[in-house]
Amino acid sequence: MAKLKGFDFWKTTLKGARYVVAPMVDQSELAWRLLSRRHGAELCYTPMLHAQVFVRDVNYRRENLYSDVSPEDRPLIAQFCANDPEVFVQAALMAQEYCDAIDLNLGCPQMIAKRGHYGVFLQDEWELLEKMVKLANEKLSVPITCKIRVFPEIEKTVQYAKMLEKAGCQLLTVHGRTKDQKGPLTGIASWVHIKAVREAVNIPVFANGNIQHLSDVQRCMEETGVHGVMTAEGNLHNPALFEGRSPPVWEMAEEYLEVVKKHTPCSLSFVRAHLFKMWHHTLQIHQDLREDLAKVKNLEGLAEVSRQLKERCQEEIAKGAADSSPTGGLPLHHWICQPYVRPPPKEPGSENTPKNPEIKASKRALEDTDGSSDGLSKNKQKKKARNPHKNFCPEQKPKYIKCEQCGNPKGNKCVFNLCRGCCKKAAFKAVADCPGHGLKFKTKALKLQAVETEAGQENGNGRAERIQEEQASTPPPPPPEPHVAQAVA
Repeated sequence: MAKLKGFDFWKTTLKGARYVVAPMVDQSELAWRLLSRRHGAELCYTPMLHAQVFVRDVNYRRENLYSDVSPEDRPLIAQFCANDPEVFVQAALMAQEYCDAIDLNLGCPQMIAKRGHYGVFLQDEWELLEKMVKLANEKLSVPITCKIRVFPEIEKTVQYAKMLEKAGCQLLTVHGRTKDQKGPLTGIASWVHIKAVREAVNIPVFANGNIQHLSDVQRCMEETGVHGVMTAEGNLHNPALFEGRSPPVWEMAEEYLEVVKKHTPCSLSFVRAHLFKMWHHTLQIHQDLREDLAKVKNLEGLAEVSRQLKERCQEEIAKGAADSSPTGGLPLHHWICQPYVRPPPKEPGSENTPKNPEIKASKRALEDTDGSSDGLSKNKQKKKARNPHKNFCPEQKPKYIKCEQCGNPKGNKCVFNLCRGCCKKAAFKAVADCPGHGLKFKTKALKLQAVETEAGQENGNGRAERIQEEQASTPPPPPPEPHVAQAVA
């Protein structure tokens, strides 16, 4: 069967999907995808997979794709980040049997993508991207799709999209934010850019950005003309977004936990992160349970914290809180699934900005010289709670003597005055012991020698016993005959 392209692929394989859950690192795993599909999602993506790691590590392949196979989880697109055409295609060939298309991530703006040189940090290397998409389109048995961010200039964004279409991209997702719009500078996505791309290319286009409610989905499709709408943050805070519902958080949390139990293994960190997102507004009020949610070590513990949050919310409702206006500036009560609106960056001269420009605001208070926890960061306070005697004062920390060979801190009781790594080599070569590092090469050699000596003695004793037994069982020789003795005489 010939590989479907463009609109045929979207209509047939993807079943004309309009409501799409975005690829999210460590967040769009199988359990979450299945939950989202139950509540209106028509297409899901895997979390972003690293092509180079996918090729070389069989455990990575199994944990992130192969073990996440379910007949309910289709249609599905697997997304990869990559910067080498051969590696990208090799990874895609390994994954294509488990999905309906392969997506190239050209939109990740995070620092890890900058260091790894992938995602949106490839958007200026058109020759490389053209080669990657073209090679994938030629080699794969499933279509190749791309997810991009826009340039500040609309015309450049349109030319970028056309280049990818010409190279073989069969479906394009356009996130209407630039490379620099992230974190506190996220801002509003430009649907104008998305509309321009939609009108310029002849392949299906999905829009991404500014989606918090079902009404935003409908408005985006009307204003841009796209064929589908993708959401990430909106889906994480309200998995029922595509149903147009805002259910109580505990309803979604309990259902998600049930799906997790049926589709194990699922990383505990993924589950914890999802509960933090869904319970975000409630956890701002019940800070003690926020700490508990961060500390529990198993699925049952997470479920118990979620149950306690549910009980507290229901107690508020029983006291009539549902009849009053929502608090905290929220449009809905905190126990209702709703989007999180990231606060804008503070303007110069605001209350958190020093009035004197010569005074620089520090990120956190400096540690007290007496080692008290009053000025410690939250992370250091947690460490001090686990180890009250831990010293965080740089001036009072002991100065380590360097290893004579490599410069790492040496062992305080090392007989060679070396670090453990160098000591191990030296002790092995000299057949010596180092009590400071727990190395016993000499002791082991002596034990082995004693065992061999004992075995040798046992073997010697055994031979002597066998000789004696043989002699005892052998009859004595007959006496000499008389004529022989006389002849000799």
